[in-house]
Amino acid sequence: MKKITQDAGRKALGEFAPDFAHFNDDILFGENWNNHDIDHKTRCIITVVALMSSGITDSSLKYHLENAKKAGVTKKEIAAVVTHVGFYAGWPKAWAVFNMAKEVWAAESAETEMASHENSMIFPIGAPNDGFKQYFSGRSYLAPVSKEQVGIFNVTFEPACRNNWHIHHATKGGGQILIALAGRGWYQEWGKEAVEMKPGDCINIPAGVKHWHGAAKNSWFSHLAIEVPGENGSNEWLEPVSEEEYNQLP
Repeated sequence: MKKITQDAGRKALGEFAPDFAHFNDDILFGENWNNHDIDHKTRCIITVVALMSSGITDSSLKYHLENAKKAGVTKKEIAAVVTHVGFYAGWPKAWAVFNMAKEVWAAESAETEMASHENSMIFPIGAPNDGFKQYFSGRSYLAPVSKEQVGIFNVTFEPACRNNWHIHHATKGGGQILIALAGRGWYQEWGKEAVEMKPGDCINIPAGVKHWHGAAKNSWFSHLAIEVPGENGSNEWLEPVSEEEYNQLP
């Protein structure tokens, strides 16, 4: 493991309190933190627990939370640690630490959930669906599976993302087929109740039917979108699904 070094003490107190700066940089972080009797990840967790128990929730705690994250402590692990210590050190202290830990692990949480979702299916998530983003509430991703004979695309929605109401038009044939691949989502036709979609579910959408589809509030969602061959086919994009209507779904 790379040797841990620190110079914060000398930068902040080198002239005012040189002995304290020496103890901080050379002893605490220089010798103690480089002791291998306890692995670095465990030492980071112990330090967070000690600061939380003492009621210290200032920038020093944030530094050690960030240090713990760099050492490999996951969001689930830090949540379990803070919850456990909260029973012994005090519930208000746990709240204070969680407010700070959420910021530290926020980006990793989204990236981890996205990677976990992609690993749960055989098709890739693909690239951001920028060509159609004006028709989506939230971020979506698109991965072409087939562009010949029949168009097949893997469409992925982040949690709470959905497309606008829309209609697939055709003078003959046409429409779309959706096959859910991973996560949990919704499909709804105009004037009907929304239908929950889970992996393996198949939805047949005839031409001329106004509808929308997307992810549940708390889940990533991917489905294959299969273009049904038809004559004079086109898509008509309409209004977004209202927040009030969407938020009624579980």
